[in-house]
Amino acid sequence: MQGKKNLTPQLFYNTSLDRLVPEDNLYRKLNKELDLHFIYKSTAKYYSREGQESIDPVVFFKILLVKYLNNINSDRALLRYCANCLDVRLFLQYDLEEDLLWHSTISRTRQLYGEEAFLSLFQTVLKLWLDKGMIRGKRPTNTY
Repeated sequence: MQGKKNLTPQLFYNTSLDRLVPEDNLYRKLNKELDLHFIYKSTAKYYSREGQESIDPVVFFKILLVKYLNNINSDRALLRYCANCLDVRLFLQYDLEEDLLWHSTISRTRQLYGEEAFLSLFQTVLKLWLDKGMIRGKRPTNTY
């Protein structure tokens, strides 16, 4: 007899993002291998000590790396992609029910750093990954 699958959503789920993403996932490996905490010190001068908290600068650069690795051209498309990918959510440390930032936050943060500082930091982060052999060109390497 031919079966027919119908989705019956549950009201509540007993799972976690960590459990849903395989251990050998590329973004998990990137998170484990690279320490991007230097970005906090490098970007500290662009923020005041008062006011509303900004996007985490490490998360900002991780989002842009996702954009680079997946050859995504628009900030709106990038955030749709990030919202729909469990592994990317884990990489960015955004849980299942947590809303991602607005697309305008990406462009405002990019402008905050200025083109020269932004490019310098982005190239530093890419170089770290390239030096470890974790990425090559626009796509992740298959050997890692």
